Amino acid sequence: MVADQLPSAVSLTLFASIWRKNQKTMEESQGDFLPSDVPESTSSNNCERNTSSAHSNRWSGFPGVKKRGHSSRSWIKIDQDGNVKILELDKAKIMRQCSLPSRDLRLLDPLFIYPSTILGREKAIVVSLEQIRCIITAEEVILMNSLDINVVQYKSELCKRLQAKKDQSDDLPFEFRALELALELTCMSLDVKVKELEMEIYPVLDELASSINTLNLERVRRLKGHLLTLTQRVQKVRDELEHLMDDDGDMAEMYLTEKKLRSEGNTPHEINPLTNFSGGTRQVSKSAPVSPIASTSGAPRLQRAFSSIVTASKQGSLTSSHGGDNIEQLEMLLEAYFVVIDHTLSKLLSLKEYIDDTEDLINIKLGNVQNHLIQFELLLTAATFVATLFAAVAGVFGMNFAASIFDYPSAFSWVLIITGAGCGLLYFSFLLYFKYKKIFPL
Repeated sequence: MVADQLPSAVSLTLFASIWRKNQKTMEESQGDFLPSDVPESTSSNNCERNTSSAHSNRWSGFPGVKKRGHSSRSWIKIDQDGNVKILELDKAKIMRQCSLPSRDLRLLDPLFIYPSTILGREKAIVVSLEQIRCIITAEEVILMNSLDINVVQYKSELCKRLQAKKDQSDDLPFEFRALELALELTCMSLDVKVKELEMEIYPVLDELASSINTLNLERVRRLKGHLLTLTQRVQKVRDELEHLMDDDGDMAEMYLTEKKLRSEGNTPHEINPLTNFSGGTRQVSKSAPVSPIASTSGAPRLQRAFSSIVTASKQGSLTSSHGGDNIEQLEMLLEAYFVVIDHTLSKLLSLKEYIDDTEDLINIKLGNVQNHLIQFELLLTAATFVATLFAAVAGVFGMNFAASIFDYPSAFSWVLIITGAGCGLLYFSFLLYFKYKKIFPL
């Protein structure tokens, strides 16, 4: 039995020695890459640091690469007193300061072309009306700095009105003053462009009606393109004002001063007296949970629920009354400029109708000329038919064949006279037929 166990013991000893040799070989091979006096965590940190430095060195070779959303632009800041300050602000700072999403700031980017838009947000009003692109808050106006005449006029006129507001009795809040000026300048600018287009297009249309040529048609085509573009711009402003007036929520959202005062004011929490189980009174908040011991009869719970309903109804009625006044005030402001822009749009539509009438007149004239050409072609065709008959008779008698009629010298002359008279009578009968059928007046 001992002899049977000896081979197994020898094999186990041999396997253990081989395993120790392999383990020692692996440790020596790892020592070539990792020094023994440096911990493994330190080497891994060094590898990560080298990798990050390699990435930074790779991107450092491109000096023109900038982080997205961190490019600064020049803005004009106008406060409530009319003081102007030029600032360099980036997109992220404006988003944090005015609580605006990135998609709203894209409306103000001059690199993008967006239609006229007025958006009411929690702390600001985003205005993009033609060249006037600004952010209106309850305390200031952040205007896109530009050399455009509308932007310069808006800045100067707003400062002038804000500095002179103490001498005037105007109950409009600051944001409505800024919005009113933007609407006023936009409506005036569009109206001036419409008047210039009217002064240019009416003489061209009158000249085209009297003289139809390629030069006048090309001028009318170019002016009609300008008319369609201007009509779309005016139509977009009108639709935006109409959309705001139709939505009470959007108009209430634009009253920034009231929302600011409401957020800064401390609304007092009503305190209801409740009788406890010991017979005394204590002050408990209406939102506090009711103890099952103190509410055995259920009366305190009903009292608390009733007081909560009454308080909520009072606050809701006060808020709705103030909101209704504000909405009515803003609605009257928007309606005034809606009438102005609608009048401008009606002038553009009248101008378009005048162009359409001129085109109809030109088509009528061209149709009349075409009818005259058709009449002349019909008369010419009838005359050609008659002349062909006369030529056929003359050609028949011009053939070289023997006939007794050639024995008389004047016989051929009589043939020509009779043939000509017959052709003339046939042509006259054609004219009578055309007159009878009223193909053309004769």
